[in-house]
Amino acid sequence: MSLVTVDGIAKRFATVAAVDELSFDVKAGEVVALLGPNGAGKTTAVRMLLGLIRPDRGRITWRLGPGEASLPSPRAIGYLPEERGLYRDQPVLRTLVYFGVLRGLGSADARREALAWLKRVELEDRAGEKVEALSKGNQQKVQFVSAVLHRPRFLILDEPFSGLDPMNQEHFLELISGMRDAGGAVLLSAHQMPLVERLADRVWLMAQGRTLLSGTLDEIRARGQAHTKLVLDTDPGPRVEPLRDLGPVVDVRVEEDRRVILLTRHGGDLGEVLARAASLFPIRAVRSDVPTLHDIYVKTVREAEALWRGRENARSSSAETRRPEGNES
Repeated sequence: MSLVTVDGIAKRFATVAAVDELSFDVKAGEVVALLGPNGAGKTTAVRMLLGLIRPDRGRITWRLGPGEASLPSPRAIGYLPEERGLYRDQPVLRTLVYFGVLRGLGSADARREALAWLKRVELEDRAGEKVEALSKGNQQKVQFVSAVLHRPRFLILDEPFSGLDPMNQEHFLELISGMRDAGGAVLLSAHQMPLVERLADRVWLMAQGRTLLSGTLDEIRARGQAHTKLVLDTDPGPRVEPLRDLGPVVDVRVEEDRRVILLTRHGGDLGEVLARAASLFPIRAVRSDVPTLHDIYVKTVREAEALWRGRENARSSSAETRRPEGNES
């Protein structure tokens, strides 16, 4: 059952369409990733879900209790914002108890849950310290606990891995997976594509307020099979910009300063691509690989941005053509 259904919501600020006809749903027992570049409209969509702002049109339907509602029950939902929402001059435990009470727990229950969660995130010995004394990563742990200690059915996580080292990223993956496996629902927004790929059941990719791509990870990967991924090992600092002009090349980037990642159209002339690459830098090794979610994300967003730039240039050219003679302003 879908715990929330978003049907064609839209929101405009002055001349900017922050969200434009966005539709998706999140079911019990799954993680849905809402992805997109900065300015894509993800935060605006989340704020509409929470009722912080109203959509100009469209409908949001929550099913977290008996019947349906346009707004979620505070007790049934947890929210971890991208920005810090903690009281920095207050002790960790007092802060968590306060948030638990706001979510409907009694103070004793909130204290018990807070202490249990602090132990799970290995911060029980910091409970009496002020939030500002913690590192960025440990503050993120406290903020995560504040979103989950009341045991919500639906969890919204905006950049949950921010500030975390690799070990704590793994810990968060386990915690979030455990909530999903227990029947909870998670809406996740993050920029760490390898982590998203390991965690998400379905993906919605946005840009400029619109959906570009959606589906299960298998469906997303199947669409990615229309491209071939080449990995070239070379010397540090390879010159790759000329490769972007080749017809078969969809995307090119450098990883770890000596690994060139090429995404090419399936069936394109790879000999041409490799010959041009060999003229630019030494190729120590070459292999093909399956396109990742990161590859598909970058390709899809770049193609959409190129299309929108083309349309904008065409409109500008059309407006210039229609300008009356003698008007120099």
